Amino acid sequence: MLRLNSADPGFDKAFRRLVADRRESDEDVARDVALILNDVKNRGDAAVAELTQRFDGHTLSTDEDWRIGPDACREAFDALLPDLRAALELAAQRIRAFHEAQLPIDRDATDAAGVRMGARWSAVDAAGLYVPGGRAAYPSSLLMNAIPAKVAGVERLVVVTPTPKGLINPLVLAAAHLAGVDEIWRVGGAQAVGALAYGTQRIRAVDVITGPGNAWVAEAKRQLYGVVGIDMVAGPSEILVIADGKNAPEWIAADLLSQAEHDPAAQSILITDDSVFADIVADRIGVELAMLPTARVASESWNTHGVIIEVPDLAEAAALANLLAAEHVEIATDDPEALFRHIRHAGSVFLGRHTPEAVGDYVAGPNHVLPTGRRARFSSGLSVLDFMKRTSFIQLDAAALAQIGPAAIALADAEGLPAHARSIETRLGI
Repeated sequence: MLRLNSADPGFDKAFRRLVADRRESDEDVARDVALILNDVKNRGDAAVAELTQRFDGHTLSTDEDWRIGPDACREAFDALLPDLRAALELAAQRIRAFHEAQLPIDRDATDAAGVRMGARWSAVDAAGLYVPGGRAAYPSSLLMNAIPAKVAGVERLVVVTPTPKGLINPLVLAAAHLAGVDEIWRVGGAQAVGALAYGTQRIRAVDVITGPGNAWVAEAKRQLYGVVGIDMVAGPSEILVIADGKNAPEWIAADLLSQAEHDPAAQSILITDDSVFADIVADRIGVELAMLPTARVASESWNTHGVIIEVPDLAEAAALANLLAAEHVEIATDDPEALFRHIRHAGSVFLGRHTPEAVGDYVAGPNHVLPTGRRARFSSGLSVLDFMKRTSFIQLDAAALAQIGPAAIALADAEGLPAHARSIETRLGI
């Protein structure tokens, strides 16, 4: 774990190094993924079956080996314990309500020149959702991806998920039933992303691919952008906690480890203005780790990538947060709004002492699929708009064309495009 103090002479250099650190895939991953995608593109199902056997130990032979039907999803949902079913339903309801409020409005207006113009929003025809099945299976991620797609109006919703040795978490199936998923394919990794993008003999291609995955999945999405749309290229999880000394140390320690347990490459950072509090939190991390079944992963993450930064005044924290552009930012202070007003770059912000990031992962409502690796500088979390596209339209009558057409002719001539000019001139009788 790295300790920094903004008052130290070498802080700026050390902080720049922290900001520039890339905890993502290397050239070897990129090369391997390119080979896999090319194989899937050329051989389709045969390549997917071979790769699934090699990486997941699952044989794809019969239809049942390839696909999970709606009956299995419904049975998994019906078999849930009442409390767990209620929790899943609450999460789905809150996620749906938040994303319904994101639906864009069509525009249609006629201006003073008599030109009618506007934009119409429509959903993509098909979306593919990647649901991890390796280190952990996340029904919450399925809801966070599938529900916005359904709210957007996507007609065909396809899930791909690895089933190592043929096993799948029934909670994922229950979530798929609740979200209205249309197809579930028992394939994962870069080969699953390739199948969604290119299509195979069994799996029809989709228009957009979303959802988290390991380095190979993220790299596959990056390489396939343009063949299909993607939500983002996601790297290891991140959390930045800005906290004063009035917080319970065990709360903040637990918050930091909530992301560390995701992946050894995840990063947790604490910024505080209280050095004694920083020491106590650092000690408390060890206590919390001793209680975690996920201690091996969380400990590696914290010991390798964890950071505590001391500042003389928490007012400095916003500028540091903007440079880090973290996936998750918690502001655990008496007046979180004072800092929030100055934070421009963050995937999602959690305000106040009673708003742990973990509540956002499940039941708050906003999407937990968020930009990592400083991409919050230029991108946003998953939304309904990731499953929609905007088509603009224009309509002129003769009078409107007569009013604005001559200017278009002048610009076409200036650009050396006479056919452009001619298409307007013929209508104007010039």
